Amino acid sequence: MLNKYHFLAALLLVSALTACDESIYDTTNPAPLPITTADVVTGSGDVTTSVANFRIVLGEPRNGGTVGPATSGRREVNWDGVPSQFNNADNRFPADFFNTNVKLGLVLSTSGSGFRNDTTLFGDLSPALVGEFAAFSPNKIFSPSGANVIDVQFRRAGEATTGVVAGFGAVFVDVDVANRTTLEFFDRAGKSLGTLIVPVRSGATALSFAGARFPSPLVASVRITLGTGALISGLKDISSGGTVDAVALDDFLYTEPQPL
Repeated sequence: MLNKYHFLAALLLVSALTACDESIYDTTNPAPLPITTADVVTGSGDVTTSVANFRIVLGEPRNGGTVGPATSGRREVNWDGVPSQFNNADNRFPADFFNTNVKLGLVLSTSGSGFRNDTTLFGDLSPALVGEFAAFSPNKIFSPSGANVIDVQFRRAGEATTGVVAGFGAVFVDVDVANRTTLEFFDRAGKSLGTLIVPVRSGATALSFAGARFPSPLVASVRITLGTGALISGLKDISSGGTVDAVALDDFLYTEPQPL
């Protein structure tokens, strides 16, 4: 679904769900400020069309893993080509892999114990999760370990220079509970630009998509909140009688990071 709306304070008030580092964010005014409009794309089920629409919103071309900045276009992250030593249960995926190893201008952080790039769809983490997840781009999906919040920050691709983007979106896996999986956008001062709700999946293994593009490069970071709790060993998802809505991630898409 492609639409436009104001990120007004009345749109959404979302509380923090974990103890992720808050130091770079302004928490004195938790409501998103009514400062701009954004092009928003959301979808559920087969999200191929939603992703294609968001690519149009972000712009061409797709810039590969080369040092930036390019003058236009977008970057895309998928987890499928990551070397095997960074996969599965060791939680060794480097937070700066997509700025240092592959020059895409994206750095991750979490309050958890690291990041898990997974080829098993988390079935080896918990047998109860077998059949819960599906990949958008086969065959790997992604999650923080021991937390359900990721902070995404941007760099001029391949460099240490802080960057800003005009838009960001992501594919989400197994969203069961409404209004709990979100993207919150922040400017370089840590002020919230708005919070976007990710739609609930529309089928047993359906995916969800959400993304927003602002009129100019305003976004220095994006906070991704995944469901109601962390993916941990022995977990049973809420759709299988558990108490936690466990949500994972697949592809990221965002405009070319520009220097501040």
